[in-house]
Amino acid sequence: MDHVTVITGGSRGIGAATAARLAAGGHRVAVAYQHAAAAAEAVVAAITGAGGAAVAVRADTAVEDDVVRLFATAAAELGAVTGLVNNAGTTSTIGPFAELATADLRRVVDVNIVGAFLCAREATRVLPRGGAIVNVSSAAATLGSPGEYIHYAASKAALDTLTIGLSKELGPAGIRVNGVAPGIIRTEIHAVSGDPDRAERAGAGAPLGRPGEPAEVAEAIAWLLSPAASYTTGTILRVAGGR
Repeated sequence: MDHVTVITGGSRGIGAATAARLAAGGHRVAVAYQHAAAAAEAVVAAITGAGGAAVAVRADTAVEDDVVRLFATAAAELGAVTGLVNNAGTTSTIGPFAELATADLRRVVDVNIVGAFLCAREATRVLPRGGAIVNVSSAAATLGSPGEYIHYAASKAALDTLTIGLSKELGPAGIRVNGVAPGIIRTEIHAVSGDPDRAERAGAGAPLGRPGEPAEVAEAIAWLLSPAASYTTGTILRVAGGR
């Protein structure tokens, strides 16, 4: 099978690392982004410069029409879509749950739940037998993130439930659905939460004694999309340094 993979949130962090890893493995990749056009184009340029095939597509995954256009553009530019890395996600400023702003709650739910579900739904409509979905969750889904961002953790727990349920629904169609649950990874999401040094500080508390790198999560995603994981579905692979 020729691999054509849509990667949401593909301009930075785990998404960008995944785009590079999959392209190196022969995937043609659609790098979806919402605001970071220059970063997305840089990811695409690096891939095409190395002989791969990629396209950047602007899409707000919480908007249904954008999601439909994303998949249609990927198919038109790269070929029939065979995989989805459901990676786009956001959080808000760290703090106690009682101080959570309703606008922040709604944005996290819109991106992490509604957006991810819309992308997964579109994938179920177009993926062929042998296709695969990887949902990017978080170790926070089981740790709860008290005092930091319980709403984010809960949104990722919803994604885990989607992974399990959809894997059972799509298994008879030959489509695999798995998740990865990263722990503390060196990405820009910590700056979004108002604590840019959090990765180094919190990562030191993991049993492995350090934060993870986006490329380490990308390796797990690449495996779950590969034929080597052909009998793996409904699994949430924890990449969290022992947390």
